[in-house]
Amino acid sequence: MNFSTRRRRGFTLVELLVVIAIIGVLVGLLLPAVQAAREAARRMSCSNNFKQIGLGLHNYHSAFGMLPKQSGGTYNLGPGNNDNIISWLVCLTPFIEQQALWESISNPYGFNRDGTPRVPTFNSMGPIPWDRNYLPWLTQVPGYRCPSDPNLPTSTSCAMTNYAACLGDTVNEIHFGGINSNGVPHTAQNGGNNPWNEARLKAFDRGTFFCRHFTRFRDILDGLANTMAAGEICTGDGRFETFSHMAVDGNFRDLPPNHWESNGWINPERPRFWKTEGGPTLMGWDTYQRRGCSWADGRPYYTSMNTVRPPNSYIVGRWEDADCIAPPSSRHQGGCHILMGDGAVKFVTDSIESGDQSVKALGDPYNNHPGLESPYGVWGAMGTKNAKETVDMTF
Repeated sequence: MNFSTRRRRGFTLVELLVVIAIIGVLVGLLLPAVQAAREAARRMSCSNNFKQIGLGLHNYHSAFGMLPKQSGGTYNLGPGNNDNIISWLVCLTPFIEQQALWESISNPYGFNRDGTPRVPTFNSMGPIPWDRNYLPWLTQVPGYRCPSDPNLPTSTSCAMTNYAACLGDTVNEIHFGGINSNGVPHTAQNGGNNPWNEARLKAFDRGTFFCRHFTRFRDILDGLANTMAAGEICTGDGRFETFSHMAVDGNFRDLPPNHWESNGWINPERPRFWKTEGGPTLMGWDTYQRRGCSWADGRPYYTSMNTVRPPNSYIVGRWEDADCIAPPSSRHQGGCHILMGDGAVKFVTDSIESGDQSVKALGDPYNNHPGLESPYGVWGAMGTKNAKETVDMTF
């Protein structure tokens, strides 16, 4: 009996290399597409978060006839107050399906962070927003975070936000609106003999929000569809990016917004980062002093933005609890989301027309009056509520 054997032929080395090369090419082609699809999904989720916030604002206004106050709360007249400095996002919680969290905040709270009983209890509306022993300030609201921003709270920070109230196109008095932590207006201090007056304050009230003041829809004369209510912001991650960490300059109100483009503070090799040696004093060495690091903190650096500089530009100010140039920013490619007064969400590119950046910000009472047209072009006009600019809002 004869048995014939056949030799079974396998892959040659050349064929194997060709297959590997083809697989590598396919992976190289597919990976960017997968990453782009994931970012598109994250961007859509971020937009949906903003739409829910917009709906919450309208429901709040329907209930109370006004928008929530940015930098409000309980006055500094006794122990346990919050220094009249909690953010607009706090009072919005029951209108974005966070009723349980709101109940914890609006009633006395009897526990410390570690769960032990607290005697006496925290007062209703909570303590100062950087008190890390108060559990509600450490509670992350999912709808306040953009999924494209990977930063997480640390043991020394509070729960975060990526959405900030729009204070218009000015910088002066945006941190406390002419009212101190005791609730006393400048006009009533020193027996009324104070250079501050109501007309001067109104000149700085240019955005949908003005700290420690209520805004009603009827105050937005330019129309809700033409006026920005809020903008997206990046949280700081400790790398000192120009758009998520503040550079401190006590004279910033006396300088034009484009001054810091060429004053040597920005790292020339990494133009989206500040110099950490031979550069400015920076907010952010402490993890709490970073943009968006506390959704309950009503100070502008943390939960506000203005339309002086275009999106994803640098942040400059006097200090964390003072006036500042604080544009919106995001981890999305090429721009950021903004929320209009009518609840519409738009994506604005970094290259939006932003007028004459050599004009000093509207902070000096002598170059500012109510209804003055914004010097910062389309971008500035979108931030003002009653300047009556006529611009093309299609973009």
